[in-house]
Amino acid sequence: MLAVDNIYAGDCIELMESGQVPQADLIFADPPFNIGYKYDVYEDRKAYEDYYAWTERWMAACRQTLKPTGSFWIAIGDEYAAEVKIIGDRLGLHLRNWVIWHYTFGQNTKSKFARSHTHLFYFVKDRRRFTFNDAAVRVLSDRQKEYGDRRANAAGKVPDDVWTEFPRVCGTFSQREGWHPCQMPEMVLARIIRACSEPGDLVFDPFAGSGTTLVVAKKLNRRYFGTDISEDYVQEIHQRLRRAKPLSRVRGEGETRWPQDHKDELRALYQEGRLATDKLRENPVALQGLVQQLNNRLMATWDEIDGYTVNEVWIQLERLRKAGKLGKIRVHATELSGPPIQKLDPALFDEQRSN
Repeated sequence: MLAVDNIYAGDCIELMESGQVPQADLIFADPPFNIGYKYDVYEDRKAYEDYYAWTERWMAACRQTLKPTGSFWIAIGDEYAAEVKIIGDRLGLHLRNWVIWHYTFGQNTKSKFARSHTHLFYFVKDRRRFTFNDAAVRVLSDRQKEYGDRRANAAGKVPDDVWTEFPRVCGTFSQREGWHPCQMPEMVLARIIRACSEPGDLVFDPFAGSGTTLVVAKKLNRRYFGTDISEDYVQEIHQRLRRAKPLSRVRGEGETRWPQDHKDELRALYQEGRLATDKLRENPVALQGLVQQLNNRLMATWDEIDGYTVNEVWIQLERLRKAGKLGKIRVHATELSGPPIQKLDPALFDEQRSN
């Protein structure tokens, strides 16, 4: 059996069929789409029958590698989405969701509508026994965002099955590694790993590619295991994994001294919530919901961590905005703006709790 918290160069099917790959709690597979991408050692243009047979074989091997209570996610393009669903059915997998990840910076086309989505299939092995941590992935609901309704669930809502919050990692983005032609956003993998695994669980990626799945698993206190056919990619992923650190176990002291990765979590949650700071300032219901969601995510990684207060989160949001590090959110065209950094009136939230 190969060691966990590692990545190996080799054919994922051969490794899985040999029994060397450890049993996984969660598998995320982002295989070549058979559309002609230029990988270094893989030819991404096979005959339909060959690609279908290959897909059936690696999916069957993944099913065997998955624990009885495990979850199996597959990212695929339009050309073979129907085939993945059919193969999953034949293998006895149970489809929980067919998620559409819609992103900006889609293909530039002239003779058809521009493609700007990827299919994300969420299968489980046992329809009654599986992990789904809804509290760790909730986002602000319309009751919270649009209406400030105090009757709203303070924890927010489970995201819909169309994900519009996450842009592709384009070539000009600072997080782009540069040595791989297609890189998944960390925020997409963070949602999947948080929802479908527990801290300490094993996350497996048979087509590790740029290494995003393994990096996010490490950050979220999961064990990880990956394979890739390219020795060069594997060496690059090793370097990326060395730079990745688990999410900080201890929260920052005071209102401004936050660990950088906690700031990153807040920024990611802000992007998912899609409510600008000027709107949050006017909406104590939404702001409290954002704070609860942040604390839930941190505690889902380290259960002993202390949570942040509303004022601590608000001041950090304002500092990030002032520094130009929050970014723009897609729903609101208004530029992020607001008064100088200030504390909020605690009475707003005292009143909220009393009701």
